Amino acid sequence: EDGIWDLVGNNTPIFFIRDPTLFPSFIHTQKRNPETHLKDADMFWDFLTLRPESMHQVLYLFGDRGIPDGYRFMNGYGSHTFKLVNAQGVAHWVKFHYKTNQGIKNLSVDRAAELASSDPDYAIRDLYNAIAKGDCPSWTFYIQVMTMAQAENCKFNPFDLTKVWPHSDYPLIPVGRFVLDRNPKNYFAEVEQIAFNPANL
Repeated sequence: EDGIWDLVGNNTPIFFIRDPTLFPSFIHTQKRNPETHLKDADMFWDFLTLRPESMHQVLYLFGDRGIPDGYRFMNGYGSHTFKLVNAQGVAHWVKFHYKTNQGIKNLSVDRAAELASSDPDYAIRDLYNAIAKGDCPSWTFYIQVMTMAQAENCKFNPFDLTKVWPHSDYPLIPVGRFVLDRNPKNYFAEVEQIAFNPANL
């Protein structure tokens, strides 16, 4: 009823791993080689070859939706499965989806590489400028709902981050809309000091 409710998301509906104990190891694949301190793509690919469940995320990431053209033109997902309890005290499992109302736009690999070197703040600037001129971006918020009984009889693990719930079985239900209608006055105070806890529901 009271307090802060953190809603953490990602721009892909799935993730590389299903076992949370592997998360630190996965993060290390994004870092520099501990011996040479050089970037080492082999660390990333070696990890993935040992984790076949990562293939879904790899195909998504390296497919047409891999590089969004800024924050306004990408969807968001809660990724995890959350438990919500209705007013009657009945619990359901849910997935969160935030569908962009601006449409999906992506960058080519060449354009992304060019922006990474010439304008690394491209996405931040695009979002800030759009809001400043009143072109406020929005996302329609949807949930997928699974009953406890459905979860017990599900043919897949509904808590597996490497899987999506089929929309044919668990259709998207519109809940509302997120609108970014103002820029922060003090980025450090309003953004940098935010603390997110995905377990805080």
